[in-house]
Amino acid sequence: MTVSTSLPDPAAIRARCAASASHVVIEAVPETGSTNADLLARLPAGELAGPVLRIADVQTAGRGRAGRPWLSAPGASLTFSLAWPFKGPLQRLAGLPLAVGVALAETVASLGVPVQLKWPNDLMKDGAKLAGILVETGTAPDGVLWAVIGCGMNLTMPDEMEARIGRAVSSAPWLARMDRDELVALLLSRLAAVLAEFDDTGFAPFRERWNALQAWRGQPVNILDHGAVRQQGLAAGVDDAGRLLLDTPAGTVAVLSGDVSLRLA
Repeated sequence: MTVSTSLPDPAAIRARCAASASHVVIEAVPETGSTNADLLARLPAGELAGPVLRIADVQTAGRGRAGRPWLSAPGASLTFSLAWPFKGPLQRLAGLPLAVGVALAETVASLGVPVQLKWPNDLMKDGAKLAGILVETGTAPDGVLWAVIGCGMNLTMPDEMEARIGRAVSSAPWLARMDRDELVALLLSRLAAVLAEFDDTGFAPFRERWNALQAWRGQPVNILDHGAVRQQGLAAGVDDAGRLLLDTPAGTVAVLSGDVSLRLA
């Protein structure tokens, strides 16, 4: 299998982007600690004048929710972060990770790789994790609310990396064979359009799109908090605020996202 391993070219990505992403500054580096941390560090000094996409071939300190590490190897994954300003308030961003999931999943599906969404922030393929989303927020000196949206997607999965991860993960060799600049441009264009819409409407208009892609719908699941089962029920989609709905013997229960994990029962 031929895999695209060259570092993405910001000029080539920009040339292939739709109008929705024409104002995004694009950066590419061979290695960094964390693209999310890089962008968040610019907020206190007001160094972000507009949306910025930062791509790294390798992140040595990449992380997911609750500080969990995200491992990457050169050419094996696509890792990037997108800093985006929002009108706010902060509570309005509650469903943002789910809207981002819709954008990524719809783009990947359009390229012939069918995926599903696992609440609140994972893309699943063949029952295993293909990509993860991490959204962090901060406020610039001028009071503008920013979200830094990180994504790590497995394109290929070397045996040694899967052994380090210690659990089943998925990959997308078809996407690995794509021109990397074209892939990034497609993802960024859809993301930018979704973020602009989300800023105006919130999550509610994305609810049915997310539910149509939900993994494990109708199946018994457990909600875990630090390893302990806190809630059980049948997965029943999400509501207009992005809360997970569980059908239980006592009725429908809405679960807020926090440091909780969703697992098949």
